Amino acid sequence: MVGLTSAGGIISLLEEPEEELKIYALKKLNEIVDQFWAEISDAVQKIEILYEDESFPQRQLSALVASKVYYHLGEFDDSLTFALGAGDLFDATSKSEYVETIISKCIDKYISLRVQEYDNSSSAQPIDPRLQDVVERMFQRCYDDGEFKQAIGISLEARRLDIIEQAISKGPSSELLAYVLDKSMTLVLNLDFRNKVLWLLVKLYQNLEEPDYISISQCFVHLNDSSSAAKLLQDLVTKCDDALLLMAYQIAFDLEENATQEFLQRVISELPVGSSSAHNEKQEGEAMETDEVEPASQSNEKYVCIRNILSGEESIKLHLEFLYRNNHTDLLILKNTKNALESRNSVYHSAVTFANAFMHAGTTSDEFLRQNLEWLSRATNWSKFSATAALGVIHKGHLSQGLTLLQPYLPQDGVNGSSYSEGGSLFALGLIHANHGAGVLDYLRNALRNTQTEVLQHGACLGLAAAGMATENNEIYEQLKEVLYSDSAVAGEAAGLAMGLVMLGTASQKAIEEMLQYAHETQHEKIIRGLAIGISLIMYGKEEKADVLIEQLSRDKDPILRYGGIYTVAMAYCGTGNNKAIRHLLHVAVSDVNDDVRRAAVTALGFILFRTPKQVPRIVQLLSESYNPNVRYGATLALGISCAGTGLMEAIELLEPMTKDPVDYVRQGAFISLAMILIQQNDATNPKVTPTRKLYEKIINDKHEDAMAKFGAVLGQGIIDAGGRNATISLQSRSGHSNMPAIVGMAVFTQFWYWFPLTHFLSLALSPTAIIGLNKDLKIPKFEFTSNAKPSLFSYPATTKPPSTSVVEKVATAVLSTTAKAKARAKKSEKEKGTHEGEAMDMDKEEHKKEEEKDEVKDDKKGKKKKEESFETLENMARVLPAQLQYISFPENSRYVPVKKGTVGGILMVVDRRPGEPEELILPSTPVATTEATEEEEAPPPEPFEYPFEN
Repeated sequence: MVGLTSAGGIISLLEEPEEELKIYALKKLNEIVDQFWAEISDAVQKIEILYEDESFPQRQLSALVASKVYYHLGEFDDSLTFALGAGDLFDATSKSEYVETIISKCIDKYISLRVQEYDNSSSAQPIDPRLQDVVERMFQRCYDDGEFKQAIGISLEARRLDIIEQAISKGPSSELLAYVLDKSMTLVLNLDFRNKVLWLLVKLYQNLEEPDYISISQCFVHLNDSSSAAKLLQDLVTKCDDALLLMAYQIAFDLEENATQEFLQRVISELPVGSSSAHNEKQEGEAMETDEVEPASQSNEKYVCIRNILSGEESIKLHLEFLYRNNHTDLLILKNTKNALESRNSVYHSAVTFANAFMHAGTTSDEFLRQNLEWLSRATNWSKFSATAALGVIHKGHLSQGLTLLQPYLPQDGVNGSSYSEGGSLFALGLIHANHGAGVLDYLRNALRNTQTEVLQHGACLGLAAAGMATENNEIYEQLKEVLYSDSAVAGEAAGLAMGLVMLGTASQKAIEEMLQYAHETQHEKIIRGLAIGISLIMYGKEEKADVLIEQLSRDKDPILRYGGIYTVAMAYCGTGNNKAIRHLLHVAVSDVNDDVRRAAVTALGFILFRTPKQVPRIVQLLSESYNPNVRYGATLALGISCAGTGLMEAIELLEPMTKDPVDYVRQGAFISLAMILIQQNDATNPKVTPTRKLYEKIINDKHEDAMAKFGAVLGQGIIDAGGRNATISLQSRSGHSNMPAIVGMAVFTQFWYWFPLTHFLSLALSPTAIIGLNKDLKIPKFEFTSNAKPSLFSYPATTKPPSTSVVEKVATAVLSTTAKAKARAKKSEKEKGTHEGEAMDMDKEEHKKEEEKDEVKDDKKGKKKKEESFETLENMARVLPAQLQYISFPENSRYVPVKKGTVGGILMVVDRRPGEPEELILPSTPVATTEATEEEEAPPPEPFEYPFEN
């Protein structure tokens, strides 16, 4: 049978008067439309007329044919319109390309209309019921195919809470709830709808057979609902169940890790004080008869523990202990670097100071400084300020002894010390108490009030900035404003920055207006820059609420305020991956007339995209090849910030050519960013680690290298081994929340381009990588757990070997040609005299020697080929890298198991399965000052000493 070669005959039937012939024609056209759509398109108007004829019995069929014709013509909107007119004849379950495309367009149209309706219900156009029907059928298809995540994704975009709830009830609840929580924080840009989703999640988590209290608490953090968080903790404590008490402590640790100081303070203030819970009071008379109700004193003790956890005291103490115990700093690297650089050069001196601070961050080890007092004494002016402030990084978290350690350098009445070391010590005090500054804020405020020296004011302002971060303390803000209005360039810059940090994330309109007004009035660029960064910090995490301010700053004629506008985008949309923000930054990166603004725009991409680091190399690839070195520098930092700690090869491959860039500061950015990406990596996880370390060494020892590039290489050495090789840089917490101190610390760190002392703020981005298990008494029990990966995969990098003692080799004696000939003749005659036995003996000796050598080689090979274990047993308080967490498991017979399910990491509350047996505890070894007298004598802390800074 000959195949059909034309649709002309069938199309002609559409003009016949009989309806049966028209219907027959439409059915045939529907079958052959994919082949003859071009020919049928000439008659599409006739098909449309049939659809519009109310009396025609097969209107839906004509709509389906018209839809397919328009689909092939690429007119997708018209195709969608007629597909909706086809009603049930449009089979949404079909797997054809046509159906998939129309459904895709259908969903896009539906989402667009639903968003309009949600955002502005009065002006939104009504949704076609037929469109609604197709989408509902598509949802049903998702349920039937088990594609619940697809249904949830579309319902999140279309603002359909009912579908989200329906999908979770039909599918695996726990998995889908976690999926919705994750996607609601990344996909849902509308804050109002996001909050509704979070409240729905809270309800669904509570309705599970075993309520997921930890996820509920995370929802409360996202919702900024401190009252509900406090009530949840109170409910768990009052149930008099050890397992629930451990859960309350775990939630408190998670809140401390993820929430702001201001949120935590509100939770603390809403917990019961000084009396037992209402539940205990109500049943006080029955306390003698039942074991379920505990005495008021016990309940109060538990609330005291929760308060200590929420205040950060417990976690800081534990992290300090961990960093002190596991310090693996390689001092030889620092020593070699120090010896290779001219210490009289303030840039080099500051670079080594910063590297030492980062390497020993939080370890309390000032061994390098003690060994190099003479080198330290060469610090002058602002180098001295940075060197003293470095003590704050080294002793970060040493809350109990912060003031004691810094006493020799802090300003004292009647003593005229160096204003630089005194100012640096005030900054150091703030860094020690960074984000947990309740104990030192009054001291720093008094220090600021009692001085008119701008260097001391500068140090005090930076100290208040670090310690008072996100406290929204109006008294501190007003005091900083007074310093700002003194119009001192040095003090004003720090005051402007500090005002932003104190009001971090508050979106305070009053503060923004005051700071913006003064930025327009002052003539000092340093003050304007401090205010510009401060304003951006006030809008931290505010997303679209910051759009008006971003627009205002972006149009300002002052490039420094436009620069502030870029950082406002970075802070407001940090971690969101928001397309609108990315488009704005990319536009500014190629269009602004000021190089600083363009550099900031590219750098800011790193803050927006840190949750999806794999996207960043692709986005900044062309920018990294820009003719403008400032744009190239911005590309290096964008890669470093977004890919920090990932070891991402695509990012490293982009950065490697930039280490040879002709411009010194681009090379500097590449060195710093390589260290950020390769932090806590070793040769097993990333083959670029050793070459990068050697590159730093080569640059530092190169006498002809530029100072700026050397500065970057030294900083890179400090960052790659930060925290005694036990800390990583992560802008998000383990639970996926934005890590506010890390993001803010990184943002302020990038300002070292203008002001070196701000480099110390990078210490806020360092997070210890440990598993620390605690029992119900918040003590550290001894136990073991398993890492189901080869030990070499996550081991510490090898330490630098000191140079071997050089052996003086004997110089070869010159041999004359006549002497050589005489020796050859003598050797020949001697050989002829030799007996056969002698030759045999020689041969035997040689063969025996060769056999011995072969045996040795075999033994060596056996030693080398010794099979490495596929797992490793670790003890409590061990270093566990983020990439290692997926391999961690607790043995079935383990006495202690985590109360938290799923991937474990950080501080964990553990359930004791054998409570009757005596516990073996890990005793603290950090030199921490004790407040209460103990029976056992503890080793005294190291005596404070004064670094030999010249006044």
